[in-house]
Amino acid sequence: MLDPVDSASAAAIVTKANQQKVPVISYDRLINNAEIDYYISFDNEQVGKLQGQALVDKLKSDGKSDGTIVMINGSPTDNNATLFKKGAHSVIDSSGLKVGAEYDTPDWSPDKAQAEMDQATTSLGKDGFVGVYAANDGTGGGAIAAMKGAGISPIPPTTGQDAELAAIQRVLIGEQYMTVYKAVKPEAEGAATLAVALVQGQTPDASLVATSVNNKTKDVPSVILTPVAVTKDNVKSTVVADGFWTAAQICTDAYKSACTAAGIS
Repeated sequence: MLDPVDSASAAAIVTKANQQKVPVISYDRLINNAEIDYYISFDNEQVGKLQGQALVDKLKSDGKSDGTIVMINGSPTDNNATLFKKGAHSVIDSSGLKVGAEYDTPDWSPDKAQAEMDQATTSLGKDGFVGVYAANDGTGGGAIAAMKGAGISPIPPTTGQDAELAAIQRVLIGEQYMTVYKAVKPEAEGAATLAVALVQGQTPDASLVATSVNNKTKDVPSVILTPVAVTKDNVKSTVVADGFWTAAQICTDAYKSACTAAGIS
């Protein structure tokens, strides 16, 4: 089972596994150009669509539907980042918003995202953009740090992904507009079910493997799960209800009043 941060490097590992007749499950990220047996992940293009749509809708409600935004994408070596970017553009490009600056962030680095946001702020001006598409919570956190450092207040609506604890706290206090929650438990359990079946020489249940995804070598039997957009309004019914984060973890002293406002205790 491989979770490939770098798809090209992972393909070499798959080749070695193939030579030993060892089946390979691509976990969370798709390994392209390789003879893999199964793939399990979330609908990653849909992740980008959720992020893009949330940003478009928020800016529309704020009367800024024709404004300029900054896009801070993920790592150019990560296949998931390519899909997030594609999904986000499919919404943003037809929305009336203008992309004033766009970056692909090496290694998903928050520090590099912060530097990119500094560059965008210098280029566009502190008042030259109305929102920020950030591909995950790390890059979102970097972008928000840059904007705070530049004295921008309030922080324009900023997206994220992964429902990291710090991001959930930022969402509750209004520093980050949204994140995307991808429930770990069904993904991990689904991967384990695939692995056990393969080890036992069985074919995984067709009810689990309901679709296929092309990895430029073959149509790979796939388990594709559904991501969920999270804003202040549904933190309680998503990440808290699932036990992904507990109220005690989220609602430290600095966030207690925001938790109370969101009905989290």
